[in-house]
Amino acid sequence: MKTWMKWLLVGVLSVAFGILALSNTVLASVSVTIMTAILLCVSGVIQIIGGLTDARLGNKIWNVLLGLLMLMLGISFWKNPLEGAVSLAMLVTILIAAGGVMRMFLAWQMRNSQYFWAMLVSGAVSILLAGLILADFATLSVQIIGIFLGIELVFNGLSLVVLAFFLRRNPEFLDRFNRH
Repeated sequence: MKTWMKWLLVGVLSVAFGILALSNTVLASVSVTIMTAILLCVSGVIQIIGGLTDARLGNKIWNVLLGLLMLMLGISFWKNPLEGAVSLAMLVTILIAAGGVMRMFLAWQMRNSQYFWAMLVSGAVSILLAGLILADFATLSVQIIGIFLGIELVFNGLSLVVLAFFLRRNPEFLDRFNRH
């Protein structure tokens, strides 16, 4: 199979899964939470094993405690995926707001440049988005992770489809990367 066709297939699948996630955002949020739970549990166990095999006592205690914390968080997400989705939604909302505040601060530092307004608007939109999520958090909290996942999968898929058609017309493009 040609390279561009592989990218096209992955792009189409990404769009399809994005639409599927958007069709049931609660299920998508719960799925992300369960996947997060699995990754936290695996990471926690690895951290505990790493801590137990560390020769230095301070590192051993610290690594085992962090591993236990990750393991307990993973188990909590696994046992209560809806509550875990709410926790992840709050974390994502806080990160969106923090990113917006940071871009507003950066915009202020760039106030004498041509990029000021773009940075200012970007920060303001993030803060507004976080505010909108918080305004109806009781309703959106179990859906927001699924919404974001679906939107990301759709736009990722569309960009991969565009990349596939670009590679179809410009096969030499990949040669630049294969030489290095």
